Amino acid sequence: MRKFVLHSLMALGAACLPIGVTPAGAEAAPAGGKTRILCSVFPIVLFTRNVAAGSDAFQIDLMLPAAMGCPHDYLLTPQDMRKIAEADVFIANGLGLEEFLGDPLRKANPKIVVVDSSRGIEKLIPLTAKGTESARDLHAGFNPHLFASPRMAASIVRNIASELSKLDPPGAELYEKNSDAYAAKLDRLAGEFAAAVHRSRSRRIVTQHAVFDYLARDAGLEIVAVVEEAPGQEPSAARMLDLVNQIKASKAAAVFTEPQYPSKVGETIAREAGIPVATLDPVASGPENIPLDYYEKVMKDNIATLERVLGAEAK
Repeated sequence: MRKFVLHSLMALGAACLPIGVTPAGAEAAPAGGKTRILCSVFPIVLFTRNVAAGSDAFQIDLMLPAAMGCPHDYLLTPQDMRKIAEADVFIANGLGLEEFLGDPLRKANPKIVVVDSSRGIEKLIPLTAKGTESARDLHAGFNPHLFASPRMAASIVRNIASELSKLDPPGAELYEKNSDAYAAKLDRLAGEFAAAVHRSRSRRIVTQHAVFDYLARDAGLEIVAVVEEAPGQEPSAARMLDLVNQIKASKAAAVFTEPQYPSKVGETIAREAGIPVATLDPVASGPENIPLDYYEKVMKDNIATLERVLGAEAK
């Protein structure tokens, strides 16, 4: 039986412990020689599998349905609780994205080791009135959608590699090699986003909710408004009128919806404002059988969409 390091996850109600301290009784007993890792959301399981590629030390599973998207106001099911009870390690996005877990995580599995993949990442974006996700997210105080920006995703990948190395020291060299290679791909994607935006005629956009704040900052876009101040909650008629006026006043170039949410309201607002509407995918969801290069493919599609919709600046 192996002792693991517990990284505190305040948003999940975990006890605050310094790095390197293992709580009493927090020993994991891997089944079949493999440590059972449960990842909270789709992008986290995708990043973890890329880091662990080529290792047989872990069984890596996803808790929420792959097609679900961001788990705002999600309610745990009995099946979720069983997954938690059977896991040794839980890797979370952090920053309040999994606030729905709270006490149920510890009740289902008091010995589970919680890893916050956002831990220590700098240059976080505070939640504001414009981008407030929900009352729950205010507990964290920062936008939790790091994964939607390749630049920030690379930091998550490096964090996960560090944690897997602690869980399986003999595989540390492999995890570091994998994370270096994968993070380099993500950094190149970030550069491609920035180059595409630099070439565009306009950099002012409207998004469905605050999922693209990090991507916008890292690529040089300006988000002038969000359609849904709380994801999944459609704006009122008065709010829609305000958005149309705001779009016209700011001369925003386009409205971008997400495949994880209905696009009808965004399409209506874009039509009334007289600007195009298109879809950008934050990779909050995906297929059940996840190709390891899924993130890169989706982000390249996003770059192509930005180039098509925003256009290239005339020389």
